[in-house]
Amino acid sequence: MSSSARIERDSLGDLEVPADAYYGIHTARALDNFAVTGSTIGQYPALTAALAAVKQAACQANLDLGRLDERRATAIVAACTEIREGKLADQFPVDPIQGGAGTSTNMNANEVIANRALEILGLPRGDYAALDPLEHVNLGQSTNDVYPTAVKLALVTHLRQVIAGLRRLAAAFDRKAIEFADVVKMGRTQLQDAVPMTLGQEFSTYAVMLREDCDRLTEAAALLLECNLGGTAIGTGINGHPRYSALACAYLREITGEAVTPASNLIEATQDCGVFVQVSGVLKRVAVKLSKTCNDLRLISSGPSTGLGEINLPAVQAGSSIMPGKVNPVIPEMVNQIAFEIIGNDLTVTMAAEAGQLQLNAFEPIIAYSLLRTMTHLEVAADTLATRCVDGITANRERLEQAVRRAPGIVTALSPYIGYAASARLAKQALATGESVGDLAVSEGLLTRAAVEELLSPLRLAGLAVPDNPEVGLPAPVQV
Repeated sequence: MSSSARIERDSLGDLEVPADAYYGIHTARALDNFAVTGSTIGQYPALTAALAAVKQAACQANLDLGRLDERRATAIVAACTEIREGKLADQFPVDPIQGGAGTSTNMNANEVIANRALEILGLPRGDYAALDPLEHVNLGQSTNDVYPTAVKLALVTHLRQVIAGLRRLAAAFDRKAIEFADVVKMGRTQLQDAVPMTLGQEFSTYAVMLREDCDRLTEAAALLLECNLGGTAIGTGINGHPRYSALACAYLREITGEAVTPASNLIEATQDCGVFVQVSGVLKRVAVKLSKTCNDLRLISSGPSTGLGEINLPAVQAGSSIMPGKVNPVIPEMVNQIAFEIIGNDLTVTMAAEAGQLQLNAFEPIIAYSLLRTMTHLEVAADTLATRCVDGITANRERLEQAVRRAPGIVTALSPYIGYAASARLAKQALATGESVGDLAVSEGLLTRAAVEELLSPLRLAGLAVPDNPEVGLPAPVQV
């Protein structure tokens, strides 16, 4: 045996483990077996903190129930506290994608906590006769209740961060809505001119959509706080204690500050992954709407000379290796791609949840990995879009004003006073001649100049409340 290694033993035999490692043989085997993503569970601090919180709650419950002595329990709690504070992250090297329904993750946590607790007791790492990863740290537990509980807590943490990021993005759109409140433009349906609106109204819509999604995510987060802790292997609570589930959940509430509650039926809760499908679906909804918003930003900023060119996105980098001066909408494009990834992750979660069999779903690791990656990237997308794009958007006011004046679609505002048929005729004539519908209505004696200016005033066109000017003398609406 190398002096830099220690020998550990499990039911499969002996294996060398690095002498300075806090993890043990089960983790070492997982490192050999699962090398998929190039990432580790230690790179998700919310997950390792949640694992430590579950282990601490279990330890304190077992101490209260007389199943664990105070000396060991104190050391285990101290080790868990350190992990929750962000220490020992490099000792969680297991790949997030793994067989065994998360067993390698649970074993990794058991071993790191046990070996750090041994150190706290003044004993060498690997002295499991004194404090064992399975007999003591994992007492009254199973991967099948520890892992999903920890995953749910980690997801709640990430959901709160995502919601905060989306609210920051909504605030950025709000600021632009105020800035552009007086900028009238043409609205479009099916990419064709429709009726006028303000650029402020367009941007405020994006803020409203984001806040709606924040509400849906908040609702989804609440569903994650029901757990199957205490159900052990399949939800029957074998090797547990009748009071353990309620007690462990109470400690978990105290440790995390989250309203964790035990499921009413632990057998159902152990096999059902419906909550993950629900959360993933809401995240997909956010991604779809955010991608649509980015599509809009790219479209209305297109050009700058031959596109719509209604707004200018901030230039953040050169856009071409061959076309000097070209600038691309790279931030919205990045967000689009994150949205595509999230939509794909949702399908992965859906298939993994469906693939569960009988009393357990073996595919929760890919569910956890997909959702953690979705949330991490979504938060980055929201913050980057806000700070590197939305905050720097400017409006091409003159171009927008000219477009509204030329657009035949504004004849809709005249239609109640000159009739649909006359309005349609003016619209076609305006398209053919390039004259404005207002000028045509006046030249044909359909309306006075004052009436046209009143009916086609920018705020009125945008649907904002503007009282009729009594001096104009608008004609009575056409009777149908």
